[in-house]
Amino acid sequence: MTTVLGDRHPGVRVTSIEVALRDDGTNRRARLALTYDGTPGPESVFVKAADPAHKELIKLTSGMFHEPRLFGSGVPLPVEHPAVFAALIDEDAEDFLLVMEDLTLRDADPRDATRPLTVDQAANGVRALARLHSRFWGSRLRERPDLEWLEPFRPWDGMEIAPLPAAIAALGPDAPPAVTALTIGELIEDIWKPYIRSLTAGPQTLLHGDAHIGNTYLIDDTHVGFLDWQVVRRGHWSLDLGYFLQGALTIEDRRAAEDRILDDYRDALELPAGEKPTRAEIRQGYRASVAHGLTLWLCTASAGELWQRPDIAIALARRYSAAYADLETAAALHDLAR
Repeated sequence: MTTVLGDRHPGVRVTSIEVALRDDGTNRRARLALTYDGTPGPESVFVKAADPAHKELIKLTSGMFHEPRLFGSGVPLPVEHPAVFAALIDEDAEDFLLVMEDLTLRDADPRDATRPLTVDQAANGVRALARLHSRFWGSRLRERPDLEWLEPFRPWDGMEIAPLPAAIAALGPDAPPAVTALTIGELIEDIWKPYIRSLTAGPQTLLHGDAHIGNTYLIDDTHVGFLDWQVVRRGHWSLDLGYFLQGALTIEDRRAAEDRILDDYRDALELPAGEKPTRAEIRQGYRASVAHGLTLWLCTASAGELWQRPDIAIALARRYSAAYADLETAAALHDLAR
C-alpha cells in the first residue's frame, strides 16, 4: 500500500491496514483503514476486485477489465469521479484490483433511486456528461491510441430468462399499458436490442455506460460525480444521457424539466456548431434511449433481491416505464430504424 499511495502522497509509509467495511456485490469491495509512520496519508481507501462467483456475469454484461484499463491508461476524465491510486490487472487469473479514494473523506453523498436528484442537480449531471462526451467525440476518440481497447456498446444475451410478469405486477395499477402488455421476447428483441445495435451508428464517444443514479454521488450538494466505470464503452451519446436523466428524477420532475435539461446538454457540448446534434436529433436519441433503462430495470426488478434491493429496482422500473409511454419510445425506435 505504501507503493500504491506513493505517487499521490510522497513520503508516506503505511504501517497497518484494517478492513473497516466489507460491502460485496457483483464485485468484492471493502474500505481499508490505514495507519502511517511519519508523513500522514489518507485515513482510508476503497478497494474493488473481481468476485469469482460473478466473473461470468461480469464478462457477459460489463467486461472484466474495462474499468481498470480506463484508469490504468491515465486518460483524464472531465467529470467528477473517485481518484484511483492503482489499477492492476491479472488477465491469466481473470482478476483485477482497484485502489481508489474513500469518497466519505470528502463528505460525498451517494444517491440511489430512493433519493432522487433535484432538477438542478440532474442538470448539473447532464452538463458533466456533455463535457465527457465532448472530450472524446468522433475523431477525438479515434485519435487516442491509449483508448484503442475501448469496445463498442453491443447487446448481450441472458436477460431473456427474466420472469417479466413479476416485475410488471410490481409496477402497480398505474403502470402504462404500453409496458404491461410487453412479453419478455418483445422487450428484448423488439425494443432493447434494436436500440443497443443503433449505438454503433452516428457520432461515437466515450460512454460511462452505466450512468444510472445508483452510480452517482453529490459533492457539496451540487456537483454530480460518477463512479463504477466497469461498463465504459464507445458508442452513441444518447445512452448515457437518457439512462441518467430518466432514472435520476422523479417522474413528475422529469416531465416538467426534461426539455430544458436536454437543451442544457446541447449547450454544454464543447463542439463546433457543425458537429453538434440538432435539438431534434437530441430529442429523438433521448426518446429511443428509454429502451435501455426500461429493459435493464424490469429484468432486475423481476429477480427479486438477487441483484438489487427491490425498492430501488421497482422505483427505477416505474420511472423508465413512465418515460417509455410519455416519450413514445416505440415510435422513436421505429423512426430510428428507417
